[in-house]
Order: sequence, then C-alpha cells, then structure tokens
Amino acid sequence: MMIFNMWIVVIIMFIIGNMIFVSKHKHLLIVLLSLEFIVLSIFFLMVMYLSFFSFDMYMLMIFLVFSVCEGALGLSILVSMIRTHGNDYFQSFNML
Repeated sequence: MMIFNMWIVVIIMFIIGNMIFVSKHKHLLIVLLSLEFIVLSIFFLMVMYLSFFSFDMYMLMIFLVFSVCEGALGLSILVSMIRTHGNDYFQSFNML
C-alpha cells in the first residue's frame, strides 16, 4: 500500500510540474524551476520502477548527467538573458 502511495505522489508531482510549466510563462526562472521539478519527479519514478523490478541503477546515473547538463544550459541562458536585457521577462525581447 505504501508503494502505491509513493506512485501517486510522483504522478501528482509530475502533473503539478506540468501545470506550473504551462501556466507560469512570464518569467524564465519559474519555467526553469518547473522543468527541474519535472525532472526530479521523473527521477523518483525511475528509482521506484528500477528498485521494484530490482534492475541495475546505472541508467539513473546517465539520467542525472543529462539533467545536470540541462540545468546548467538553462542557467547559462538565464544569465545571458539577464546580462543583455536586464530581466527575465519573455516580453522584453524579440523572439525573431
């Protein structure tokens, strides 16, 4: 029963992360934090799935490497946007 509750918590985390990603599109920082929240929920889902079937956890290390690279890339985009435009609003610069 406890494992079922953990699956429900992870699915709710994923849904909340997607809702924040869709609704809060004014600031880049909030979008990046919601993406990291989604990655964290997927990581928990993979941990539970791989431990339930007693598989090797090597795939988690690869997943964490890619998620860290995604976070570093998003942070560098945020820093360059703040340096050039002065804020992280999407409306402050032209998308072309």
